[in-house]
Amino acid sequence: MIGRTARLELVFERRGAGTAIAHAYAEPPFRIGRSFDIDGAAYVILVCSGPGIFAGDALQLSIRVASGARVVLTSQSALQVHPSAAVSPAAIRHHYVVEDEGELHAQWDPVIPFAGARLDQRFDLQIGEGSRVYWSDALMSGRVSRAETWRFDSLAHELWLRVGRTLRYLERYTLTPREWSMAHPWVAGGMHYAATAITHHEHASADTAEFLQRAIDTGAHDGVLSGVDCLAPHLVVGRLLGPCGAPFSAARASYHQLVARSIFGRQLPALRK
Repeated sequence: MIGRTARLELVFERRGAGTAIAHAYAEPPFRIGRSFDIDGAAYVILVCSGPGIFAGDALQLSIRVASGARVVLTSQSALQVHPSAAVSPAAIRHHYVVEDEGELHAQWDPVIPFAGARLDQRFDLQIGEGSRVYWSDALMSGRVSRAETWRFDSLAHELWLRVGRTLRYLERYTLTPREWSMAHPWVAGGMHYAATAITHHEHASADTAEFLQRAIDTGAHDGVLSGVDCLAPHLVVGRLLGPCGAPFSAARASYHQLVARSIFGRQLPALRK
C-alpha cells in the first residue's frame, strides 16, 4: 500500500568535473528535490511529503555514491513519528554504499517521536577504505515547545559503519521512557536534543579530534555538551547534547563546518532548503 511502505533509491556518479544522479526512484511520500552543484558536489534535499510516519509504516532508503562522486544530502525538515494502534512500530531503514574515493556528507534533521509513538530505525553505512564520509543523525525528546518530552513508548536505534569487510562503529540502544526516567542526570538530565556525527577520512586523527573538541567547547552554544574522540584510524566520532533547539542546531552546523575545514580541507557554503 502506497504510503504504508515506501522506497527511495539514488545512485550518484562522477560526470566530468561534477557529480550527477545516475538513477533515482521514489515512492510516496518520498520526493527527491532538484540536484544543485556545489563546487563539483551534488547537493540534494530529500523530502518526506506526508505528515510523518506512523506505527506499521516502513520507509526504506538506498543510496550509492560511486568512486569519484561527491554528494551532500540533507532532509527538508524533521521527521515526526506519530502514535498508532498498529501492532508493529514505525520502521526506518537506511542503506548507504560509498565506494573508494567517493565522498558523502549527510546531515539529517532530528526525529521527533510524539507521545505514544514507537519507532525502530537502522542506518547501515558500507564504505571503502578510501571513502570520505561525514554522517550526522539527531533525535529530539518529543514536541519540546509543547512540553511533551520523553513520552514516546519506545525508540530502537542502530547505526552500523562498515569499512570494507570490517565493522568499525556500532551504536545501538533502545529508549523506553516509561520504564526508565530520562530526566536522571546519568541518562539525559535536562537535555532534549541529541546527535551523533561520524567522520571517516584519511586526515581524521586523534589530533583533529582534540582540535574539534576544543573548538566546539569554546563556541557560543549555550548549554550544549559535546564529546569528540578518534575511535580508530581515520575515524572520528562526535556526540552533541542540548537542552534547547537553537543552540543545538547552531552547534551541529558549527561542528560540520569545523570538520569540513580541518579534515576535508574545504569550507561548506551556506546550504539552503
